[in-house]
Amino acid sequence: MPTQRATLSEIATAAGVSIPTVSKVLNGRPDVAPATRQRVQALLDRRGYTARRAVRPSDGAGLIDLVLRDLGSPWAMQIIDGVEEHAFRAGMAVVVSAVHGRHRSRPDRQWIEQLSARRCDGVLLVLSDLSDSQQEQLDELGIPVVIIDPAGQPRPGIPSVGATNWAGGVAATEHLLELGHERIAVISGPGEVPCSRARVDGYRAAMNAAGHKIPPGYVRAGDFTAPAGYRETNALIDLPDPPTAIFACSDEMALGAYEALYERGLRVPHDLSIVGFDDLDAARWSIPPLTTVRQPLTEMASMATRMLRTLIDGEELGGERIELATPLVIRDSTRAI
Repeated sequence: MPTQRATLSEIATAAGVSIPTVSKVLNGRPDVAPATRQRVQALLDRRGYTARRAVRPSDGAGLIDLVLRDLGSPWAMQIIDGVEEHAFRAGMAVVVSAVHGRHRSRPDRQWIEQLSARRCDGVLLVLSDLSDSQQEQLDELGIPVVIIDPAGQPRPGIPSVGATNWAGGVAATEHLLELGHERIAVISGPGEVPCSRARVDGYRAAMNAAGHKIPPGYVRAGDFTAPAGYRETNALIDLPDPPTAIFACSDEMALGAYEALYERGLRVPHDLSIVGFDDLDAARWSIPPLTTVRQPLTEMASMATRMLRTLIDGEELGGERIELATPLVIRDSTRAI
């Protein structure tokens, strides 16, 4: 009698190969080295593992499925540009879809069926994740996944591309400290998103290293949008001892802070210095131009697409987790006090 059914991830680990390679053996794909096929097949046989559903044809339609939380933001547009540019050069098309529901981080149940019906070759997830059952279905369909800016800890064997968010938070705060600011507030993104927590942790680390306590009310909960930056900046200004500088964990929130200050007759940076995060196009053209931490969104998307194409081609990746640098871009929204 066969032993308990293993997951494809467990079989891949035991065989020393990637999940897509196991899927190819399971689904009878020809592009696997004979020795590798024999090793993987032995493990599949030992576990009594067979595909539970019909698989898509081996000659995929040349499609990449890109799933984002929000299609309307400038942030999303840079991701789409990076994916589309590389996919076009590789002769592939991109299907763009959104996770419906503001507080959802996973595609709905119909998504897998739609993915299979259009014979997609690979999936890029942005600020999102998959349930165990969704990942298992993709494994059995032989559809590889790469995550951009993971919303949680990716499963073993699932590659991802992110940025050095903690270091970016440190750089933003240290810049303000070097300008003489001590009363520095931060407006975070969603608390459940790892990149947001990392930026705030970087802020805290820089403040602690400089020997400055963070006053009550200086850590504000935002959601990466301009209205959140507007709202939380107003709350900071109304504090009995308001900050002299704000680190907003997204450029959109920084621009929301600009609006709040403008309405109150306050000037950036004369009355309050502002640092953002992302370096969107709007940061350069705002008045004054925004000092910000550059998140290489287009490069992250392009690298993730290259990694996905490598997996689609049945090749192994050199590593599962890649983080790109987040340099500080100094413009005119900060000054010494």
